[in-house]
Amino acid sequence: MRRPPTTQAFVLDELRKSIVSGELSPGQPIRQDTIAAGLGVSRVPLREALKTLEAEGQVVHQPHRGYSVAELSLADLLEVYRMRDLLESEAARVATDRLTDADLTRITDAGQDVEQAAEDGDLVAMIAANRRFHFALLEPSGLPRLLRVVRTLWDATDAYRAVYYNSGTNRARVRREHEAIIAAADNRDPEDLVRLLAEHRHHAVDALRGTIGEEEQIRR
Repeated sequence: MRRPPTTQAFVLDELRKSIVSGELSPGQPIRQDTIAAGLGVSRVPLREALKTLEAEGQVVHQPHRGYSVAELSLADLLEVYRMRDLLESEAARVATDRLTDADLTRITDAGQDVEQAAEDGDLVAMIAANRRFHFALLEPSGLPRLLRVVRTLWDATDAYRAVYYNSGTNRARVRREHEAIIAAADNRDPEDLVRLLAEHRHHAVDALRGTIGEEEQIRR
């Protein structure tokens, strides 16, 4: 696997993977010395990566206690997905008229990668492939500022995606929904594509609403 271009990017990528895989679980303190030693880096790039994750809401910092992985929050999830509904719907509408055959190949290839990862039960690979799938759909919009905001929202919710994909039923649903989304893109039907993407997001929120809501009740 190709290593990211900078040490900070490498550390950030590894921390994301640890959070998604559950190696670093919600609420768990982040032992900086241990992680830096395990990654073979100094604490400087680790601190910078943690600041990025803090800005995204994936970790929290408390004075005299340091960093810990953020707890999953239903309110946070609902806000992020509401923002995604607004922004991704606009990007999808614009992108539909600009999709090329090469774009459709990238979308289809990423969808196949999602399916393979789902069959393998590899949540980290599935999350990465799913991200490629969705941004292959949105990037033809040619709206870089909008997409930078969308990427930030995605970065903040990979841990939620891991919970959703942990269910075989949800993984099967994702694969079915992706097939319908690819067909809408191939037909260059913007309203159908926007509708299917909205349903895709809403199904994830509905499933996570029960899971995260139950966990929050237990913590109380």
